[in-house]
Amino acid sequence: MAKNKKAKKKAHGKKRLNGPAALDEHVLDRLYLVIEGRKGADPDTSYTARLFSRGRQQIAKKLGEEAVEALIEGIRGDKPKLVGESADMLYHLLTLWASLGVKPKTVWAELARREGLSGIAEKAARKSK
Repeated sequence: MAKNKKAKKKAHGKKRLNGPAALDEHVLDRLYLVIEGRKGADPDTSYTARLFSRGRQQIAKKLGEEAVEALIEGIRGDKPKLVGESADMLYHLLTLWASLGVKPKTVWAELARREGLSGIAEKAARKSK
């Protein structure tokens, strides 16, 4: 019985893309992996593959459209619609990153670097470079 518990515990700790989320993964990291996996897929069966086939400019355009839609819902104060548009915007942002080979961990590292800095101080530091 103890052996069976260890096996279950070990299986639970593994990262899985199609099963329940692992504790050490973030939903955006998992989504990025799915998006990466759609590169070269059939554009007739995958929206993400269709975006990739249309090129980076189209992906960027869709990101801009979703950002404007999120902005509109934010101004309106419609929380459920803002949530949906935010999810669309994040998906398209991750797709743009994937088209350029930008890994989420690189962005997370930049956010961590800025953590605790005042926005005003961070902007001033960028200008002085």
